[in-house]
Parts: sequence; C-alpha cells; structure tokens
Amino acid sequence: MKDFIFTSESVSEGHPDKVCDKVSDTIVDLYLSKFNESRVACETLTTTNKVVLSGEIRGPEISSEEIEKAVRNTIKEIGYEQEGFHHEKLEFFNYLHAQSTDIAQGVDSSGNEKDEGAGDQGIMFGYACNETKELMPAPILYSHKILEELAHVRKSGKEKGLGPDSKSQISVVYKNGKPTGVSSVVISTQHDEKLDQNDVKEIVRPYVKKVLPEGWDCPEEQFYVNPTGRFVIGGPDGDTGLTGRKIIVDTYGGAALHGGGAFSGKDPTKVDRSAAYISRYLAKNIVAAGVSDKCVIQLSYAIGVSQPLSIYIDLFNGDQKLSEKVENVIRKEINLSPRGIREKLNLNNPIYKPTAAYGHFGRQPGSDGTFTWEKTDIVDLFKNI
Repeated sequence: MKDFIFTSESVSEGHPDKVCDKVSDTIVDLYLSKFNESRVACETLTTTNKVVLSGEIRGPEISSEEIEKAVRNTIKEIGYEQEGFHHEKLEFFNYLHAQSTDIAQGVDSSGNEKDEGAGDQGIMFGYACNETKELMPAPILYSHKILEELAHVRKSGKEKGLGPDSKSQISVVYKNGKPTGVSSVVISTQHDEKLDQNDVKEIVRPYVKKVLPEGWDCPEEQFYVNPTGRFVIGGPDGDTGLTGRKIIVDTYGGAALHGGGAFSGKDPTKVDRSAAYISRYLAKNIVAAGVSDKCVIQLSYAIGVSQPLSIYIDLFNGDQKLSEKVENVIRKEINLSPRGIREKLNLNNPIYKPTAAYGHFGRQPGSDGTFTWEKTDIVDLFKNI
C-alpha cells in the first residue's frame, strides 16, 4: 500500500506503567553509579499509594533507605503529590535480592572467548526510516513530542491545570508512501477538577500545533481531547502500573518489528536492551548514509554465548546483494558481543532514567552520555559499499 493511514500512541512519564519504568531505571542508574559492572533486573508495581520493587541484583551493597529515597525522588520529579499517589505518603516495599548464580555463570563465561555471554536468549530489532529528520516513523515521533511539550509546560508552571498522567495518539496520512498530514489526534490528559473538557482542549491545542509540521492541521471534528469528558483521577491511583508493559510505545509505535523484550529495569548486559540499542544505531547509520530509505535489523542471541547467532537485514528495496554487503561490513567492523556493544555505545553508565518515557529512539544524544545509539557517527562505513 502506498496510500494509507497509520496510527501510533505514546504515554507520558506519569502514566502508571511509565512510572514503573522510570522507577526501575532509577534502580539501574543507582547501581551503575556505584559500580559500572553492576547487574540489575528490576521490576516495579504501582497502585494507590504503593510502590513494590522486585528483582535480581549483583553489585555493591546499597541500603534499602537509599533505594527508597531515590524512588521517592523520581516520583516527585514526575509530579505526583496527589491524595491517591504521593511521593512522601506512599508505602514502599523492596523485594530486590541477589542474582541467580546459574544466570551469573552463563553471563560471565562464554567458552574460550575473553568476553561474557549474553544475559539471555532472544531476538532484538532495530529500525530507521527517512520520514523525519530523527529517522523515525512520524506517528510515534509526534505522539512522543506532544506529551513532552505538555510535561514541560506542566512542570514549568506555565500550565497549572494539567496532571502527570497523559496519553496521545496520532493518525498520520501517507500518500505514495510518505507522511503528508494527520487525519485525527487524540489527547487524554489528567487535569484539575475545576477544568472542564473544553478548557483542557484549549490548553492542549497550541502544543499539538507546535509539534506537528506546518500544514498538518487536524480536522476539528477529529481532534479528540479527553473523549470521556473527565480525567481527574489518574496515575497509579486510577490504574495499576507495571514495568515493561509499553514496549511498542518505547520503540517504533508498531511501524516496525519488536523482539518482545522490555528495556527498562535492565542493565546493559541484558541484550534485550543493549542489542536493541545497537540494532537501532546500525539501522539509523545505514539510512543516514543513504543506503536505503528504511532499514530493519534483527540480532539473535543465546544465554552464555557472546556473539549473535544470526544477523538479518532488510533494506526494503529488493537488493539482496546490497543487504549482504551491509551485513559483511557490520560483521567486520562492529563487535556485537554484549561487551562490544557496551563499549561501543558507552552503556555502562547511569544514563537510563531519561529513556523511560517519550521513547528510547529518536532522541537527541546528550553531553551527559545519554542516547549514544542515536549518533550517526559511522555513516562512512556504509557509504559507497
């Protein structure tokens, strides 16, 4: 199909599942800040004024008090000071425990290679396309950006009536395979009791317009804000949250394949996370080099085995020989072992909390070492192949 409508959604950092992702990545960052070879697999559950941590840790001794303080600070940063979910008043339960020695053995040893093995079996995908300057699919990119704008003006105090919990959904019109506009926009955002549906719609409207490209005006009858009419009770008080339930929001909004593994709460020895990052990095550099308009890469791993079992590349142009040339360059130039990925992208650092909302991909690499997989610094490897 060359002419179609494609829809993606995003959820804000105040969405119950994203609160959990943020908290889980807070624990990853806390341990990596103390020892950059820490092993962390942290799951979080939230409900009305309760936060529960569970998972496996191997690293320095960190007191439960320090962990609790970090968690409460993260929830405060998100903006939860509500009766049903408050960073000071919530009950905190910590069930983190030591990592299984069987898992540790598989990760630490990889046969005769001087490298650790993958932390688990699995398949990971990376994707890039030239629909936007960020080389991301347009529907998910703009869905994220609208919620980022709303979070910014809420936290700055510019818009005082908005709450932390929000969702967006953008339906993008494609003509001849290229995004040309939007057919509908859906925004649901938590708000103060004193605001009605029309008030919230007028608050949200300019930020939607700011994010969408010029000329992408949504038909008024297809611009939906809080379709139920009221969204006062939100966050974990309104719905239970769990780490890892928004994996399509985290990646490409359904426009590309996903291996099934979540990212947040996992240290970078877990290839669910690190191999998805390197796959995106490679796909983005391939598209940035002009090799193809879009690219998908799949890597597969086995627990305890260092190198990927397979590399699959689709350039969406039917040129099998070109795909083989790209694969040969990757095999020759990029070390795709867990340690090779971490060293290439500098992943053994406390850089993960910012990834937990508004997408792991399509973000701007930071001077603080965040989003290194979004750099396009290896395009020369793929030019003129």
